[in-house]
Amino acid sequence: MFTNNPFAEMSALIPASVMQGYVVLMILLVIGGTVLDMRHKQSAKYFFENSKKAQKNAKRKVGGGKKAWLATKTVTNEVLTSSEFCNSRRRLSHLLTMYGFILFVVTTAILIFSHASPEASAPTVVTLLWHLGALMLCGGGYWFWFSIRVDVASEGVKWNQFNGRGDLFILGLLSTATFGLLWSFTQTLGAGSLSMFFFVIFILSSTVLFGSVYWSKFAHMFFKPAAAFQKKVAQADGSNENLPADFDLSDPEVQARFPDIPEYMGANPPNMGLGIKREAPRHF
Repeated sequence: MFTNNPFAEMSALIPASVMQGYVVLMILLVIGGTVLDMRHKQSAKYFFENSKKAQKNAKRKVGGGKKAWLATKTVTNEVLTSSEFCNSRRRLSHLLTMYGFILFVVTTAILIFSHASPEASAPTVVTLLWHLGALMLCGGGYWFWFSIRVDVASEGVKWNQFNGRGDLFILGLLSTATFGLLWSFTQTLGAGSLSMFFFVIFILSSTVLFGSVYWSKFAHMFFKPAAAFQKKVAQADGSNENLPADFDLSDPEVQARFPDIPEYMGANPPNMGLGIKREAPRHF
């Protein structure tokens, strides 16, 4: 099964040019949905206006080298390792889903554009990575859906509770990867009609996944790195996203500026730290 190229077998019924046209159409749907989402939420306008506001309140100048380092840090932390997740289970689930999705999509494009015919045999490593990507996506996605998302104790969310647009993306991912694997597996068994059934569901699922970008959280993936980078720049130039400074409450100058501090907390207030860090992250 893992060395099977399901697209090569399907080329006997569907020409490779049609498969390639479908992939191009899905790419256009993602681009169009993302642009519409940006226009609707005015995300780009918000980022530019917030950046200008931060520049006016900046206390120091951040050079190009510093910004390049912050951009690299954003890619390595927020994008490649998802360090923003404090919950280790949530982080691992996200990484499995993300890298599985990337492997699955990239190898799908390689198989369709280069090896979508019985004559053009695909390298074993590509077919292995296609199946591995789908398995990783299913592992991380189902872990999230049945274990992490289901938090009856704190939120009352059950595994069979569908939250409309909020769950559209993850369900699209899971159904696409699951039926893709079932299609490949039944194809190797020679179950023609059952294999065709799973192929149809696979295409429908992927169409919903890539065609519902405007309504799902797919476009959110493109905004997160930009927001993380902007936050790092705001911290570096001192504007701190227009938030108040992090004062030392035991500093006499700070106590003179805010007389109620020693009145209610004493001359040497304890360092209470971040309240959100007092409890270990166990929920979503």
